[in-house]
Amino acid sequence: MWSKNMVDFLQTKKMGHKEKSKDRKEKRLQQISLLRTIPYSDHQRWWSKETIAVVTGGNRGIGFEVCRQLAEHGVTVILTSRDESVGVESAKVLQEGGLTEVACHQLDILDPSSINQFAEWMKENYGGLDILVNNAGVNFNQGSDNNVENARKVIETNYYGTKSMIKAMIPLMKPSAAGARIVNVSSRSGRLNGKRNRIENEALKKQLSDDESLTEEMIDGMVSTFLQQVEDGSWRSEGWPLKYTDYSVSKLAVNCYTRFLARKFSERPEGEKIYINCYCPGWVRTALTGYAGSVTVEVGADTAVWIALLPDQAITGKFFAERREINF
Repeated sequence: MWSKNMVDFLQTKKMGHKEKSKDRKEKRLQQISLLRTIPYSDHQRWWSKETIAVVTGGNRGIGFEVCRQLAEHGVTVILTSRDESVGVESAKVLQEGGLTEVACHQLDILDPSSINQFAEWMKENYGGLDILVNNAGVNFNQGSDNNVENARKVIETNYYGTKSMIKAMIPLMKPSAAGARIVNVSSRSGRLNGKRNRIENEALKKQLSDDESLTEEMIDGMVSTFLQQVEDGSWRSEGWPLKYTDYSVSKLAVNCYTRFLARKFSERPEGEKIYINCYCPGWVRTALTGYAGSVTVEVGADTAVWIALLPDQAITGKFFAERREINF
């Protein structure tokens, strides 16, 4: 057995690592706040008010802040909301704040007819879009709670809803030298190789890690297996993430789908490129976290806007957090 001195030493060392990690994060967030104050130069700005950005779930939280920041940069923003009246009010807040190039439209990413109507409206009124930010999502786990009773709704919204939206928007993405951009709001909890909360099923991890052989059917199969195991009660012993399990699996699927599409999009000719990336906004103080987060919405939205507006966008199929690439 270890002596008390050894135990005390290890605990002190662990606390030291935590403090250093906390200090590094605080410095990084301060750096991001500073970077946000630096305007883009004229030669960096590939966009104008004719550039159209669509943000799903834009009526509150991170989505609303993404809309605000994109509009501040001079992009025309389409704020979408499942509840039309709430969307109108949210857009009005931005418009009354001087951001006049903001419009809104009803959109429920779980409803195929709603997506189709939105696509038709976009085509008729704007001719398409340049930027898509897939922000809409749900999470029913709070604090240390980890139930999976809403697993099907979480998967259907966060993964299948996002996928349906991307498929509907691809034909409307405008060709340009700068390339169209898709940003998927994801989470570190959906990483394959994270230090915490990762998949422990080594065979599945190996399968999903291989970019060249990754397919949409494989990703669909993974989430279908998870949902089946939720229904029969075997999910606890199958190596799924131990915290926020259903949310983590949904974001794992989004991350994998991002990598899959990046490979498919790379085959498109110059002038018709679509660059797709995902990012983790952090533990943001929003309704989704029960306002228990440690990061402001301004910082949480920052990386999405930064990815969407990257001047030299040859970057695709990557995962970011706090303006830095992290591993899947």
